[in-house]
Amino acid sequence: MVNKESGSFTLPGEAGYEKLTLELANKWGADVIRDSDGTKLSDEIIQAGHGIYSTICIIRNHNAWAKENQDKLQQCFLMSDPVVATKDYVRIPLMDVYFDEQFRINDSIEAMKYWQVYDRTTNQEIKREQWSYDKKSGEVQIKDITMWHRYTVSFMAYRVWEEISMYNHTTNNWEQEHLMQIDPIYPKTQEYLLDWMQTWCEEHPETTVVRFTSMFYNFVWIWGKDLKNRHRFTDWGSYDFTVSVKALELFEEKYGYAMCAEDFINGGKLHVSHMPSTQRKKDWIAFINDFVIEFGKKLIDIVHGYDKLAYMFYDDSWVGTEPYNARFKEFGFDGMIKCVFSGYEARLCSGVDVKTHEIRLHPYLFPVGLGGKPTFMEGGDPTLDAKNYWISIRRALLREKIDRMGLGGYLHLVEPYPDFCDYIEKIADEFREIKKLHHAGKPYAIKPKVAILHSWGKERSWTLSGHFHETDTHDLIHINEALSGLAIDVKFIDFEDIKQGALKMVDVVINAGYAGSAWSGGKHWEDDTIVEILTQWVYEGGAFIGVNEPSAVQGYDQVFRMGHVLGVYQDLGDYVSHGKWSFEIEPVQGLIPEGATIQTKDNIYLSDGQAKVLKAEGDKLQYTVNRFGQGIGIYMPSFRLSMENTRMLFNSIRYAGDSWEDTKYMTDNLYTECAYYPDSRILVAINSSDQHQTTMIQTADGVERFELEAFDTLIRKLD
Repeated sequence: MVNKESGSFTLPGEAGYEKLTLELANKWGADVIRDSDGTKLSDEIIQAGHGIYSTICIIRNHNAWAKENQDKLQQCFLMSDPVVATKDYVRIPLMDVYFDEQFRINDSIEAMKYWQVYDRTTNQEIKREQWSYDKKSGEVQIKDITMWHRYTVSFMAYRVWEEISMYNHTTNNWEQEHLMQIDPIYPKTQEYLLDWMQTWCEEHPETTVVRFTSMFYNFVWIWGKDLKNRHRFTDWGSYDFTVSVKALELFEEKYGYAMCAEDFINGGKLHVSHMPSTQRKKDWIAFINDFVIEFGKKLIDIVHGYDKLAYMFYDDSWVGTEPYNARFKEFGFDGMIKCVFSGYEARLCSGVDVKTHEIRLHPYLFPVGLGGKPTFMEGGDPTLDAKNYWISIRRALLREKIDRMGLGGYLHLVEPYPDFCDYIEKIADEFREIKKLHHAGKPYAIKPKVAILHSWGKERSWTLSGHFHETDTHDLIHINEALSGLAIDVKFIDFEDIKQGALKMVDVVINAGYAGSAWSGGKHWEDDTIVEILTQWVYEGGAFIGVNEPSAVQGYDQVFRMGHVLGVYQDLGDYVSHGKWSFEIEPVQGLIPEGATIQTKDNIYLSDGQAKVLKAEGDKLQYTVNRFGQGIGIYMPSFRLSMENTRMLFNSIRYAGDSWEDTKYMTDNLYTECAYYPDSRILVAINSSDQHQTTMIQTADGVERFELEAFDTLIRKLD
């Protein structure tokens, strides 16, 4: 980087470490200093001339009020573990398996009318007169039942320890009072919070930006009592922690029907976002979003009334603030801050309709990372962690602009790691250079436009239901990550969008996921109209790329509803006696790079022998291409992120989208990538490997050669 600049960087300050805070603010070019969960800023830091971000989690840090209003704590439904009846009655302990520091049974009269007892063998609800609750023992006794059947109790529970505080407490060995979370669905809580917000603004005149740790409801994180299964359930996209008696009552008033425990418990699977939504589930999500927007706006209006900006941290208590929801802009947020491990998370942030987009880098300044591995402690290597995160994020930043970046956590932890401090300085300088590239215009993208088709569509653009390390078993998250840095325009559509003509705007549709999931589509594929529209679109020149179990639903002649386009079928046993087509490998030169790996899947076969097999492992298909009319179907049984596989996906889209011969502005070395900004005639090459790389890039005027050191970035102005 030629010119060292400053700004666009948010640094976590820490009282007691004023010298370190201000030295690193200068080194990293920080124009803003923030507090973090568990830290405070001293007057010396506040008065040093930087902008000040203040972090608030609006629903915690109110323990005095919460203790006086414990019926206003946030709640959820829990289900006991199933018990097999060995007699004609059974006693079921409710809390035996749950972390009792997180939950407390809500056995109020109002709550118990929502409790449900189920015979899970028959999946029938047990009548209320057959069961009773023993408050002292915390058990439910069920009588007159069928021996050898399995029984569960779904009950309502208060959440008495806010989950992020709980995580930070146990991770960082805090010795402080457990924080409870209060529920603003209750008018009394709303009145309290509005007064609190106004008082807070008056007491923090130095604050320039109020960083809301999202809004009111946390993603679902249910802890177990047994350390062998501490995290019993985690789903970043679930709405299970939004339930309360009051919310259920208000929902019934608005929608004209009542939700019950089973709508959330779902046989023990909970309100999991990996499954396609039912209409009841969609109604509940809409109901919660409406409430969060309407009350959240009142708090943001107070902040604006004190001439402060309001940013939302899109993690933790984000539920109900869907940033791609059509109503999101009504909040009035001035900025979005996203905690990022990966490129797709940066893209998620960049597409939100706010003025300022900011990413919070990893590693977080904590002793251990989210995965439990050491970071800023013995055994950790935070510099290497930062490099690995940065090379994933950097490629996405070249595609879409992010306005700011920063860190979070305890700044004092970096003192023994000068190499980390030096590398963050390099990243900060590099980020500012990349940001400037977007000022002159958008980067070049290849002709084919891509749509990712799944049940959530635009509402869950660039995400599944968690960070990469939480959802890395799903093909689609790997595809999202690969796409995040490719020179391709990407949009996310659902099945209704197809009916509304969305395919007219794209050249390639990708459908990836396991059968029945929200990502493959599940019962949406039972809609014949969807199959008809997609079939015609491919026949007339479109491209359909299927991964894992695309368009899969049972009850038809083939499991893959788009199997006729893909040229393959999945045999679940119905065709075990049918003959299977033999094949020969027919590679397309350069399409599948050397080193690309595709995990095989059992029982996938050619439909009619017409599809070409480009890659296979024995008799197991790995990559097939099927010409269908003027269009094409491509099938892969899996996709896992690697540099080789990322290039394979890029090649597949180019090949399917009839742009195979156009190699302009792409590197010939798959361990490198590039971005070209035509309005400024700037070409950027990046090295995503830990080795020196040479790469050649074909431009409109000739070939450019780049020599790139490990992890390096080179920016070149073309003559």
